Amino acid sequence: MADTILVVVEQREGKLNRVSWETLTAGQALAAETGLPLEAAVAGSGVEKLAKEVAGKKVGKVYSIESTGLEPYTPDAFAAGLKQFLESRQPKLVLMPHTYQVRDFVPKLATAMGRTVISDCIGYKKDGEKLLFTRQMFQGKFAADVSFTGDPPWFVTFQNGAFRGDKVEATASAAPVETVNVEIAENTIRNKPHEVFKEAKQAVDLTQAEIIVAVGRGIKEQKNIEIAKQLAEALGGEIAASRPICDSGWLPMDRQIGSSGQTVAPKLYLALGISGAIQHIVGMKGARTIIAVNKDSEAPIFEIADYAIVGNLFEIVPPLIGEVKKAKAGS
Repeated sequence: MADTILVVVEQREGKLNRVSWETLTAGQALAAETGLPLEAAVAGSGVEKLAKEVAGKKVGKVYSIESTGLEPYTPDAFAAGLKQFLESRQPKLVLMPHTYQVRDFVPKLATAMGRTVISDCIGYKKDGEKLLFTRQMFQGKFAADVSFTGDPPWFVTFQNGAFRGDKVEATASAAPVETVNVEIAENTIRNKPHEVFKEAKQAVDLTQAEIIVAVGRGIKEQKNIEIAKQLAEALGGEIAASRPICDSGWLPMDRQIGSSGQTVAPKLYLALGISGAIQHIVGMKGARTIIAVNKDSEAPIFEIADYAIVGNLFEIVPPLIGEVKKAKAGS
């Protein structure tokens, strides 16, 4: 397996994380650029079915890394299990999605192997034979191209929205799946996980949302958020906000988009009354289609918007809700 690119996809409770397909898209692009073979792996207990799902994409081989110690997830077990696997295969480049789970275990894994991680990347480029990975610096104000100086395997995590998951290439004939059993010693796992914590029943992982309606200072008062909620409901999407709205307590902190909140890449992002400070833009610029409504024609959000509507959101949104409902009723 030496001199290969390996994508470690993420699964939770028997389901693949949507961001994993984005990382696989990145792996396919890197494989085409470098000429290196592409393989994938999924870790857990009883994950062969998920491995077969990945095998339907354009990869040379998929590994099902199995151990009862890998379920439920713990950073100790994942670091130990993946270390065993990677030391036996020695890929050149290991790609992972920059999720909460990966952020939890990959520093431990890389350190245990005497390697480093270039994390939260938004892209890559080639400089001769050298691979450079692009990271945002100073809350997105600058971008730095970073390369590895040590020996492989090299660990890279890609930011949500850096690549498009729907662009992942499939294949007519499924790739072979190999089951690899790893040993997790009893004294390896030092904590006992409980149920996945949710702040409230309505708490949502916005990274998985396909439609997001976000509000900013232009909403003026907390009671006015209801109009945005109605639009989100009509569209079948989620409500979100820029930092000032969450800082004011008008929406929960888990609804915040931006450098100090969540990074999202929905199919549709509607920005209502959001000026577009860089701290917010870095959290949503990966959206496929951006519609911005703002009465300030010079608002920075318009620089990245696919559709810019200059006007009062209180005059624009109500008829928009009506048209969405009418379209749904007629379909």
